Amino acid sequence: MATPDDHVLAEALATQAGELLLEVRDRLVSEDAEAEDLRKQGDRLAHAFLMESLAAERSGDAVLSEEGAAHGVHPARSGAQRVWIIDPLDGTREFSEPPRTDWAVHVALTEAGLPTVGAVALPALGVTLATGSSVEGTDPVPVPPALRVVVSRTRPPAEALAVAEALGGVLVEMGSAGAKAMAVVRGEADVYVHSGGQFEWDNCAPVAVAASRGLHTSRLDGSPLTYNHADPYLPDLVVCRAELADAVLATLSGPTGS
Repeated sequence: MATPDDHVLAEALATQAGELLLEVRDRLVSEDAEAEDLRKQGDRLAHAFLMESLAAERSGDAVLSEEGAAHGVHPARSGAQRVWIIDPLDGTREFSEPPRTDWAVHVALTEAGLPTVGAVALPALGVTLATGSSVEGTDPVPVPPALRVVVSRTRPPAEALAVAEALGGVLVEMGSAGAKAMAVVRGEADVYVHSGGQFEWDNCAPVAVAASRGLHTSRLDGSPLTYNHADPYLPDLVVCRAELADAVLATLSGPTGS
Protein backbone atom coordinates (compact mmCIF):
# COMPACT_ATOMS: atom_id res chain seq x y z
CA MET A 1 0.00 0.00 0.00
CA ALA A 2 1.41 3.37 -0.99
CA THR A 3 2.34 5.56 1.95
CA PRO A 4 2.25 9.35 2.31
CA ASP A 5 6.04 9.23 2.07
CA ASP A 6 5.76 7.63 -1.38
CA HIS A 7 3.76 10.62 -2.61
CA VAL A 8 6.25 13.05 -1.08
CA LEU A 9 9.17 11.16 -2.62
CA ALA A 10 7.66 11.10 -6.11
CA GLU A 11 7.02 14.83 -6.05
CA ALA A 12 10.48 15.62 -4.68
CA LEU A 13 12.30 13.43 -7.20
CA ALA A 14 10.38 14.77 -10.19
CA THR A 15 11.00 18.35 -9.05
CA GLN A 16 14.71 17.78 -8.38
CA ALA A 17 15.24 15.99 -11.69
CA GLY A 18 13.56 18.93 -13.40
CA GLU A 19 15.86 21.39 -11.67
CA LEU A 20 18.84 19.32 -12.80
CA LEU A 21 17.56 19.39 -16.37
CA LEU A 22 17.18 23.15 -16.30
CA GLU A 23 20.78 23.48 -15.13
CA VAL A 24 21.96 21.12 -17.88
CA ARG A 25 20.04 23.01 -20.55
CA ASP A 26 21.30 26.41 -19.42
CA ARG A 27 24.90 25.19 -19.30
CA LEU A 28 24.83 23.53 -22.71
CA VAL A 29 23.06 26.45 -24.35
CA SER A 30 25.76 28.77 -22.99
CA GLU A 31 28.33 26.45 -24.58
CA ASP A 32 26.49 26.55 -27.95
CA ALA A 33 25.92 22.80 -27.78
CA GLU A 34 23.97 21.02 -30.51
CA ALA A 35 20.36 20.00 -29.88
CA GLU A 36 21.37 16.35 -29.95
CA ASP A 37 23.81 16.98 -27.10
CA LEU A 38 21.03 18.57 -25.04
CA ARG A 39 18.79 15.57 -25.60
CA LYS A 40 21.43 12.96 -24.82
CA GLN A 41 22.89 14.63 -21.76
CA GLY A 42 19.50 15.55 -20.36
CA ASP A 43 18.24 11.98 -20.68
CA ARG A 44 21.40 10.47 -19.26
CA LEU A 45 21.82 12.74 -16.25
CA ALA A 46 18.15 12.78 -15.22
CA HIS A 47 17.98 8.99 -15.55
CA ALA A 48 21.10 8.54 -13.41
CA PHE A 49 19.75 10.88 -10.74
CA LEU A 50 16.37 9.16 -10.51
CA MET A 51 17.80 5.63 -10.53
CA GLU A 52 20.35 6.45 -7.83
CA SER A 53 17.72 8.20 -5.71
CA LEU A 54 15.24 5.34 -5.94
CA ALA A 55 17.97 2.81 -5.18
CA ALA A 56 18.77 4.77 -2.02
CA GLU A 57 15.20 5.52 -0.95
CA ARG A 58 13.28 2.46 -2.14
CA SER A 59 15.85 -0.29 -2.55
CA GLY A 60 13.23 -3.03 -2.29
CA ASP A 61 11.16 -1.76 -5.21
CA ALA A 62 11.63 -2.47 -8.91
CA VAL A 63 12.07 0.30 -11.46
CA LEU A 64 11.12 0.65 -15.14
CA SER A 65 12.69 3.62 -16.89
CA GLU A 66 12.59 4.72 -20.51
CA GLU A 67 16.33 5.28 -20.41
CA GLY A 68 17.11 1.98 -18.74
CA ALA A 69 17.63 -1.40 -20.30
CA ALA A 70 14.13 -2.64 -19.44
CA HIS A 71 12.42 -2.15 -22.78
CA GLY A 72 11.13 -5.71 -22.87
CA VAL A 73 10.93 -8.47 -20.31
CA HIS A 74 12.75 -7.32 -17.19
CA PRO A 75 13.29 -10.11 -14.63
CA ALA A 76 13.88 -7.60 -11.82
CA ARG A 77 10.27 -6.41 -12.08
CA SER A 78 8.59 -9.64 -13.16
CA GLY A 79 5.97 -10.34 -10.53
CA ALA A 80 6.97 -7.33 -8.42
CA GLN A 81 4.09 -5.74 -6.54
CA ARG A 82 5.68 -2.29 -6.30
CA VAL A 83 7.28 -0.89 -9.46
CA TRP A 84 8.37 2.69 -10.05
CA ILE A 85 7.83 3.75 -13.65
CA ILE A 86 9.79 6.82 -14.68
CA ASP A 87 10.45 8.96 -17.72
CA PRO A 88 13.49 11.09 -16.87
CA LEU A 89 12.83 13.47 -19.76
CA ASP A 90 9.51 13.37 -21.55
CA GLY A 91 9.70 15.56 -24.62
CA THR A 92 13.38 15.53 -25.52
CA ARG A 93 12.71 17.48 -28.70
CA GLU A 94 11.03 20.31 -26.83
CA PHE A 95 13.74 20.25 -24.16
CA SER A 96 16.36 20.76 -26.87
CA GLU A 97 14.51 23.79 -28.28
CA PRO A 98 14.77 26.46 -25.57
CA PRO A 99 12.83 28.37 -24.45
CA ARG A 100 10.07 25.79 -25.04
CA THR A 101 8.30 24.77 -21.83
CA ASP A 102 6.24 21.77 -22.99
CA TRP A 103 8.47 18.97 -21.64
CA ALA A 104 8.26 17.06 -18.37
CA VAL A 105 9.66 14.60 -15.86
CA HIS A 106 7.51 11.61 -14.83
CA VAL A 107 7.80 9.64 -11.60
CA ALA A 108 5.12 7.07 -10.73
CA LEU A 109 4.61 4.08 -8.48
CA THR A 110 2.43 1.16 -9.53
CA GLU A 111 1.13 -1.49 -7.17
CA ALA A 112 -0.22 -4.73 -8.60
CA GLY A 113 -0.25 -3.02 -12.00
CA LEU A 114 -2.23 0.05 -10.98
CA PRO A 115 -0.79 3.57 -10.69
CA THR A 116 -1.16 4.69 -7.07
CA VAL A 117 1.41 7.48 -6.88
CA GLY A 118 2.48 9.96 -9.52
CA ALA A 119 4.26 13.25 -10.07
CA VAL A 120 4.76 15.21 -13.26
CA ALA A 121 7.19 18.10 -13.16
CA LEU A 122 6.96 20.88 -15.74
CA PRO A 123 10.37 22.33 -14.88
CA ALA A 124 10.40 25.25 -17.30
CA LEU A 125 7.13 26.43 -15.76
CA GLY A 126 8.29 25.85 -12.19
CA VAL A 127 5.35 23.51 -11.56
CA THR A 128 5.07 19.95 -10.27
CA LEU A 129 1.67 18.27 -10.13
CA ALA A 130 1.48 15.23 -7.88
CA THR A 131 -0.98 12.81 -6.35
CA GLY A 132 -0.03 13.83 -2.82
CA SER A 133 -0.45 17.57 -3.37
CA SER A 134 -3.55 19.55 -2.56
CA VAL A 135 -5.56 20.50 -5.62
CA GLU A 136 -4.83 24.06 -6.63
CA GLY A 137 -7.96 26.10 -7.05
CA THR A 138 -11.11 24.55 -5.65
CA ASP A 139 -13.50 26.56 -7.81
CA PRO A 140 -15.07 24.64 -10.72
CA VAL A 141 -13.28 25.18 -14.02
CA PRO A 142 -15.66 27.10 -16.32
CA VAL A 143 -16.77 25.37 -19.47
CA PRO A 144 -14.89 27.00 -22.39
CA PRO A 145 -16.69 28.37 -25.47
CA ALA A 146 -15.25 25.50 -27.53
CA LEU A 147 -13.91 22.11 -26.51
CA ARG A 148 -10.11 22.15 -26.51
CA VAL A 149 -8.43 18.96 -27.73
CA VAL A 150 -4.70 18.91 -27.07
CA VAL A 151 -2.61 17.23 -29.77
CA SER A 152 0.94 16.78 -30.95
CA ARG A 153 2.30 19.77 -32.81
CA THR A 154 3.70 17.49 -35.52
CA ARG A 155 1.44 14.41 -35.81
CA PRO A 156 -2.08 14.76 -34.39
CA PRO A 157 -3.80 11.34 -34.37
CA ALA A 158 -6.88 10.74 -36.46
CA GLU A 159 -8.85 9.85 -33.32
CA ALA A 160 -8.18 13.25 -31.76
CA LEU A 161 -9.20 14.98 -34.97
CA ALA A 162 -12.41 12.92 -35.02
CA VAL A 163 -13.24 13.95 -31.44
CA ALA A 164 -12.62 17.61 -32.21
CA GLU A 165 -14.80 17.47 -35.30
CA ALA A 166 -17.64 15.52 -33.69
CA LEU A 167 -17.78 17.69 -30.58
CA GLY A 168 -17.12 21.05 -32.20
CA GLY A 169 -13.69 21.36 -30.64
CA VAL A 170 -10.54 23.24 -31.46
CA LEU A 171 -7.02 21.83 -31.52
CA VAL A 172 -4.33 22.95 -29.06
CA GLU A 173 -0.83 21.95 -30.16
CA MET A 174 1.69 20.91 -27.53
CA GLY A 175 4.81 18.80 -27.12
CA SER A 176 5.32 16.01 -24.62
CA ALA A 177 2.71 13.55 -23.39
CA GLY A 178 3.14 14.78 -19.84
CA ALA A 179 2.65 18.39 -20.87
CA LYS A 180 -0.51 17.47 -22.79
CA ALA A 181 -2.05 15.51 -19.92
CA MET A 182 -1.17 18.23 -17.43
CA ALA A 183 -2.80 20.81 -19.70
CA VAL A 184 -6.07 18.97 -19.03
CA VAL A 185 -5.30 18.77 -15.30
CA ARG A 186 -4.55 22.51 -15.20
CA GLY A 187 -7.69 23.43 -17.13
CA GLU A 188 -5.82 24.59 -20.24
CA ALA A 189 -7.38 21.82 -22.35
CA ASP A 190 -10.38 19.54 -22.02
CA VAL A 191 -9.45 16.34 -23.86
CA TYR A 192 -6.23 14.50 -24.61
CA VAL A 193 -6.59 11.56 -26.99
CA HIS A 194 -3.53 9.65 -28.11
CA SER A 195 -3.03 6.72 -30.44
CA GLY A 196 -0.21 5.32 -32.49
CA GLY A 197 2.29 4.39 -29.86
CA GLN A 198 3.34 5.14 -26.32
CA PHE A 199 5.02 3.13 -23.60
CA GLU A 200 4.12 2.80 -19.94
CA TRP A 201 6.62 5.49 -18.91
CA ASP A 202 4.98 7.98 -21.28
CA ASN A 203 1.68 8.04 -19.44
CA CYS A 204 1.85 6.28 -16.06
CA ALA A 205 2.62 9.34 -13.93
CA PRO A 206 0.32 11.64 -15.95
CA VAL A 207 -2.54 9.14 -15.59
CA ALA A 208 -1.98 8.85 -11.84
CA VAL A 209 -2.06 12.63 -11.42
CA ALA A 210 -5.08 13.09 -13.70
CA ALA A 211 -7.08 10.37 -11.95
CA SER A 212 -6.28 11.90 -8.56
CA ARG A 213 -7.88 15.14 -9.80
CA GLY A 214 -11.12 13.38 -10.77
CA LEU A 215 -10.46 13.29 -14.51
CA HIS A 216 -11.39 10.35 -16.73
CA THR A 217 -8.47 8.13 -17.79
CA SER A 218 -8.70 5.02 -19.97
CA ARG A 219 -7.68 3.30 -23.18
CA LEU A 220 -9.45 4.42 -26.36
CA ASP A 221 -12.00 1.63 -25.93
CA GLY A 222 -12.76 2.73 -22.36
CA SER A 223 -10.86 -0.11 -20.69
CA PRO A 224 -8.58 0.64 -17.72
CA LEU A 225 -4.93 1.55 -18.10
CA THR A 226 -2.76 -1.04 -16.36
CA TYR A 227 1.00 -1.20 -15.96
CA ASN A 228 4.09 -3.33 -15.33
CA HIS A 229 3.44 -5.67 -18.22
CA ALA A 230 6.28 -7.74 -19.65
CA ASP A 231 5.95 -5.68 -22.83
CA PRO A 232 5.63 -2.03 -21.73
CA TYR A 233 4.08 -0.91 -25.03
CA LEU A 234 0.88 1.00 -24.24
CA PRO A 235 -0.18 2.67 -27.45
CA ASP A 236 -3.28 4.69 -26.64
CA LEU A 237 -5.09 6.62 -23.94
CA VAL A 238 -7.78 9.17 -23.15
CA VAL A 239 -7.52 11.85 -20.47
CA CYS A 240 -10.48 14.20 -20.30
CA ARG A 241 -12.90 16.06 -18.08
CA ALA A 242 -15.16 13.49 -16.44
CA GLU A 243 -18.35 14.97 -17.85
CA LEU A 244 -17.01 14.62 -21.40
CA ALA A 245 -15.98 10.97 -21.12
CA ASP A 246 -19.17 9.43 -22.50
CA ALA A 247 -19.23 11.69 -25.54
CA VAL A 248 -15.53 11.24 -26.23
CA LEU A 249 -15.65 7.45 -25.92
CA ALA A 250 -18.81 7.26 -28.05
CA THR A 251 -17.01 9.17 -30.79
CA LEU A 252 -13.99 6.90 -30.55
CA SER A 253 -16.16 3.80 -30.83
CA GLY A 254 -17.86 5.06 -33.97
CA PRO A 255 -16.80 4.57 -37.60
CA THR A 256 -14.44 7.59 -37.66
CA GLY A 257 -12.89 6.82 -34.28
CA SER A 258 -12.32 3.11 -34.74
